Amino acid sequence: MTVLLPLLGFVFVSLLIAAAAMVLSPSGAAIIQRRLGEIRGVEVDKPAYAETAVKTLKTLAKYAPQSPSEMGKLQKRLVCAGFRNKEAITIFMGIRLGVALVAFVIASSPLVGRPNVFLALGVAAVGYLLPTMALGRLAKKRQHRIRLSLADVLDLLVVSVEAGLGLDQALQRVGEELATTHKDLSDELRLINLELRAGKARSEALRNLADRTGVDDLSSLAAMLIQTDKFGTSVAQSLRVHSDTLRTKRRQRAEEAAAKTGVKMVFPLVFCIFPAIWVVTIGPAAIRFVQVLFPMAQQ
Repeated sequence: MTVLLPLLGFVFVSLLIAAAAMVLSPSGAAIIQRRLGEIRGVEVDKPAYAETAVKTLKTLAKYAPQSPSEMGKLQKRLVCAGFRNKEAITIFMGIRLGVALVAFVIASSPLVGRPNVFLALGVAAVGYLLPTMALGRLAKKRQHRIRLSLADVLDLLVVSVEAGLGLDQALQRVGEELATTHKDLSDELRLINLELRAGKARSEALRNLADRTGVDDLSSLAAMLIQTDKFGTSVAQSLRVHSDTLRTKRRQRAEEAAAKTGVKMVFPLVFCIFPAIWVVTIGPAAIRFVQVLFPMAQQ
């Protein structure tokens, strides 16, 4: 009976997770409707539970503390992570406050242990900070993906410009070609084209690209293209030189990461592998040592 209890608990939790996944996952018809709407350019209605969740998060966001400086930084971080919706910051504030409230309720309930208000407040503070940490992680991952895809973009830009396209048409063409392989950078190039069609200057659109992504390589690319446009030099030659420089920087980053590997391996070796080795090698000798010397010491 004692052996069956963990097995029954595992089966119950597995069935609960499977049921939640079936309820929350969209059906086949909903997926087809969403894809058809994306092709036609028509916004498809969201499911009822999604709308309810969004409304609940918006209601919670009204009670969240909001300072102008923090909201500006948060908006910039959301844009770096790829969330450009006008309601993204409101939903994020609701998520942050909701996680804090859930953490407080769980920590203050007797199910976890003896209720403690100070411990619950500390857990709530950690829950309030967790969404911000997750958002920063998402932004860094997106920046890393953009940084890795920049080399392919530069190569295609060089080919397009040398084939006779202008820089604006080359950016549009490259964005369309890389929509499936490098979606993040393709979306950024699409935004540049939209800004140019709206009447913004090319230099301003390129600066906005660098500000939105926060990637240093894109900042240097934008500065190079602005200077090339200002001084009238060859765009293809400038792109080719910048591509070579970028590949050199990527190789230097790889060498730096390889040099840091030895230092990063010290902590897992010391805290995870060495104790196990000591237990296996020295453990039997220590046990034998205690068994032999302790009786002699007592005599």
